[in-house]
Amino acid sequence: MRKSSHVQYDIQYHIVWTTKYRYKVLVNKIALRAREIIRQCCNSMDVTIIKGSVGKDHIHILVSCPPNLSVSKLVQQIKGKTSRVLLNEYKDLKRRYWGQHLWSSGYFCRSVGTVTQEIIKEYIENQDDEYEETFKIVN
Repeated sequence: MRKSSHVQYDIQYHIVWTTKYRYKVLVNKIALRAREIIRQCCNSMDVTIIKGSVGKDHIHILVSCPPNLSVSKLVQQIKGKTSRVLLNEYKDLKRRYWGQHLWSSGYFCRSVGTVTQEIIKEYIENQDDEYEETFKIVN
């Protein structure tokens, strides 16, 4: 559970994205630098990396995000920053990806939690009420 001034939250996402054309370019110094940039991006947005891995052609991260940050914004920031920095620092990458796009356009994301949908439904069902609806009013 994480806290900010007025919020307690536990929002976790598993995010995966790949290099364009699945080229296996994330090796050695490039992989280390990609990890460092991802850590910097996450720190600047108050995102905690719970676990991560850099494969030769993809990135996996499990992150905890504040509620005011959308997943799409997070991925956009990380992919944009890593692409710009890596292409500027490594000329071999720049030759291979001459169009300024290191990453494929999409990504995979799944929310992660310890509370299942069934537990939440049961909790809502067991609230005191007079109504038998799917969206109850509880007084």
